[in-house]
Amino acid sequence: MHGGLDTPLRQTLIALVAGHALAEHASPGAATLQVLRGRVRLVAQDRSWPGVAGDLLVIPDARHALHADEDSVVLLTVARG
Repeated sequence: MHGGLDTPLRQTLIALVAGHALAEHASPGAATLQVLRGRVRLVAQDRSWPGVAGDLLVIPDARHALHADEDSVVLLTVARG
């Protein structure tokens, strides 16, 4: 994780093994997810957004989950404030 309480952005590197997920959770603010490696699906309510290496996904302002369809690495960026 990069960024502390005094910075406007917080970045977190997340690795997920194929078939695993980050369970549904709320977003702490405006956020994006950059897919660095692999293939993921961002799921919120009844919608799903696929992402592959190089994609930048905007995380919706709703409860959401992240599923790894392949071994994946993503960079989560959250705007603080």
